[in-house]
Amino acid sequence: MTSAQAREGAVALVTGASRGIGLAVARGLAESGHRLVITARAPDALQAAVAELRADGAEAVGCAGGVADSARAQACVALAMREFGRLDVLVNNAATNAPYGALMDVDLTRWRAAFTVNVEAALRLTQLAWRSWMGEHGGTVVNICTEGASHVGPNVGAYGTSKAALLHLTAQLAGELAPSVRVNSVSPGLIRTEMARFVWDGAEEQLAASLPLGRIGEPEDVARAVAWLVSDAAEWVTGADVLVDGGTRVRAAAADKASSYAVHERLRTTTGEA
Repeated sequence: MTSAQAREGAVALVTGASRGIGLAVARGLAESGHRLVITARAPDALQAAVAELRADGAEAVGCAGGVADSARAQACVALAMREFGRLDVLVNNAATNAPYGALMDVDLTRWRAAFTVNVEAALRLTQLAWRSWMGEHGGTVVNICTEGASHVGPNVGAYGTSKAALLHLTAQLAGELAPSVRVNSVSPGLIRTEMARFVWDGAEEQLAASLPLGRIGEPEDVARAVAWLVSDAAEWVTGADVLVDGGTRVRAAAADKASSYAVHERLRTTTGEA
């Protein structure tokens, strides 16, 4: 699923890419010929991810810092332009699931911080990418949302609400930036990541049994959807949300599955944020 731009040496910026979904997305884009700028908050983890990508043959550079910091966002886009001279693909993956808990107990300062990371940073980076390259040359933006953005769940109200806003932002930007820039999202279900470890660790068999496809997701499942959205195969797709959830939303029709959603049962009885 290589795009024409990738064959020309296209550049992708992937946020939150030192591990999990972000790193899997970076690997997938490198395999299709993209050169990479990846971001992460932890410098050591970022350096290790860049080294791993380079060892596999990718052209990759890292930009340490959190996406909530506007100066770091500007630095990452500037790095792409300085190192590679273009920025064709933006994958807004970095996110936080804090604050965790009931909304009546939420600290509104932390609530605003979640929106800064999960929504505002995606808009800021899209603006920067548009102004530096995409507005004149075109490109593709993919936002990583969540299957849970379409419904409510215990203790994840801040996360779900922010991701629902990101889902709407995706559609709004798709309309505003067409036809030169395509903007889509991928909404994963439960994926085996460190961020979600507090949900799946110790309960994977039970959680898998509640899903029609019989397993929780892997970061590579999401990465393949991103790779398709940025490829020529999806050249007539914008404003779409690709659901990668193992059948979570259709589980009620599976006669041999539990009637209750095992992930929600875990969220009710588990505490934790990553």
